[in-house]
Amino acid sequence: MNSKNFLLAALFFTGIGSSVAQSNLLNAKTPDEIGQKTAEQELLDNDNPLPYGYVGDRDILFTRKVWEVIDLNQRVNFPMLFPVEENIGDDRKSLFTVLINGIKDAQLTEVYGDSYFTEKKTLEEIQENFYVSMLNSYGVTTMNQYPGETEDALKEKGVLTAEHFDTQEVTANDVAAYRIVGTWYFDKRQGELKYRILGICPMAVDALSKLRMGESAEPIELFWVFYPGARDVLHQAKAFNEKNSAMPITFDHLLNSRRFSAVIYKEENVYGDRLIKEYLKDNAQLQLLESERIKDKIRNFEQDMWNY
Repeated sequence: MNSKNFLLAALFFTGIGSSVAQSNLLNAKTPDEIGQKTAEQELLDNDNPLPYGYVGDRDILFTRKVWEVIDLNQRVNFPMLFPVEENIGDDRKSLFTVLINGIKDAQLTEVYGDSYFTEKKTLEEIQENFYVSMLNSYGVTTMNQYPGETEDALKEKGVLTAEHFDTQEVTANDVAAYRIVGTWYFDKRQGELKYRILGICPMAVDALSKLRMGESAEPIELFWVFYPGARDVLHQAKAFNEKNSAMPITFDHLLNSRRFSAVIYKEENVYGDRLIKEYLKDNAQLQLLESERIKDKIRNFEQDMWNY
């Protein structure tokens, strides 16, 4: 075995020893001991996301901000979607659940209503799209029998019960896609084109539209999270690794290394950052080709830097 292969093997087995999907799985004597870490494992796991390096404004020769959509129907993007149910036997959660729990626990505070991060959103404002309860026809008929009474008063009296309402809730299983915004930039010090993700947004049909229109409703942007402020939370959450379940990857690693499939739907431009579908209407094929053209334009900048 040459030195290169030996080094790779050492790194591989070291990684397995420090990142087993379920801690203490092979040493547990009872199911309760599965997942319990020793003091040594806790010390090894006390890590932080790899910090971004400082990039001076004078070192940037080229930048282009792009907005992309990650379709969760594509198999390569499944690690962001699953598991849609919690308590499946390990600590894995969907990306949506990780973001929501972070907001509820006040670990994620940089939450906004737009991709330019100008309008902050509170937890109460976010949850308005997550749950709805409306009187059904039976409930309306029952309420009409009590003129002058309010809905809340009839609830307190027990006249209106669960059978008088239609309810709908948005869960992790309803997330259809994620939108991300990031910047491609050319660092002249390192002579390399790089990418920095700035924000991420889950998309799903809101509860009210889901109740009224069903599957025909279009997904909306639920909220935007400023990504640099969410890295610590995303680093603590693990995504499933299909190639080796003993070595899960963090959501922060998954997103920063671009281990997903995405399509550009907008780039910054002189027309007020208009969407691709706004100038190539009713033609999905041309929209995909335009997305690829924007990718090639950005990628070719790096190639052109080395032409003489």
